Amino acid sequence: MKFICEKANLLKAINSVVRGVSSKTTMPILEGILIQTNDKEVKFTTYDLELGIEYVIDCEVIEQGSTVVTASVFSEIIRKLPDTDISITIDDKDLLVIECEGSLYKLATMNPVEFPELPKIDEENWIELEQNTLKDMIRKTIFAVSTESHRPIFTGCLFEIKQNKINVVAVDGYRLGWKIKTLDSQVNDFKVVIPGKTLNEVNKIISDSFDKVKISVSKNQALFDMDNCKIVTRLLEGEFLEYEKVIPKTWETRIRVNKKELQECFERVSLISMSSIEKERKYPVRVSVEIGKIVISCKNQAGDAKEEIFLTTEGKNLEVGFNPKYFLDALKAIDDEEIYVEFGSSLSPSIIKSIEDTEDYIYMILPIRIQD
Repeated sequence: MKFICEKANLLKAINSVVRGVSSKTTMPILEGILIQTNDKEVKFTTYDLELGIEYVIDCEVIEQGSTVVTASVFSEIIRKLPDTDISITIDDKDLLVIECEGSLYKLATMNPVEFPELPKIDEENWIELEQNTLKDMIRKTIFAVSTESHRPIFTGCLFEIKQNKINVVAVDGYRLGWKIKTLDSQVNDFKVVIPGKTLNEVNKIISDSFDKVKISVSKNQALFDMDNCKIVTRLLEGEFLEYEKVIPKTWETRIRVNKKELQECFERVSLISMSSIEKERKYPVRVSVEIGKIVISCKNQAGDAKEEIFLTTEGKNLEVGFNPKYFLDALKAIDDEEIYVEFGSSLSPSIIKSIEDTEDYIYMILPIRIQD
């Protein structure tokens, strides 16, 4: 095997596929990158038995072949080489030889026959989205994915295609994020739960462009297919929350507020909330809704904080407590200038939603009981 490639193209491929390298494994082959030449292309593949990534680049292929090289060492060497053409060869001792200007490295390799094949996806159902649309949908929901392993189904996002809309939903037991998008063409209804880990890696690889990404699903696998990159992932099994049933349909108190102003107030007050001397205690931020204004406050041993915002209010006066992180995560994901925040009682979920398009996104946050 021998090929010559520009460093920029080579590094882009490596940076994409290293996200699929296994970090905890008893199989050394899974710590490697499979390198395969094909005519005038070179394909790089990684697979940790749950997430697999392929990336293909155009190169000057002089001699066909394949090998597996340890990803961590290989990627660091390529990253630090000069910005010029790099020659990669397998010598007669099965060492991977990397040459670039005055640099020469030789790395041990592994048998490519031992590298596991990525799952084949029977495209039972599929959709196509622009990459910037998918990126936006992931960004606006991924923060609400659960990190608790005892409820594995909630460690992923629900992708539900229904009535020609895609609903992406994440829930962790304390909050829910729901992003909605109408599709350009008619497709079959289906729903799958894709691991949050996979979506984080997809989000890093896809671009903020109008280029298409095709998402295909089979019984237990999903495929993200772009121009020169494919990402295969296992799906999570189990029953996801019936999210539409848990979202309140009515409210007792509602405010219309500038998103940026509300976010900045929460950020300042949360400095006191998170600076408690009693580290094991969680102090909620208190939100008091009065006619024409809200008061956001927190008080503990570290000090106290109070912010007022004058705004449009509807309904009853109310006092409710929140974990400020959950509220801020939702606000940071919103691009709108103004939003609605709808409250029930002091113990029932609150809803953050768009003023312009009520079917764009919905965030639900459970309150924290506050004590005087």
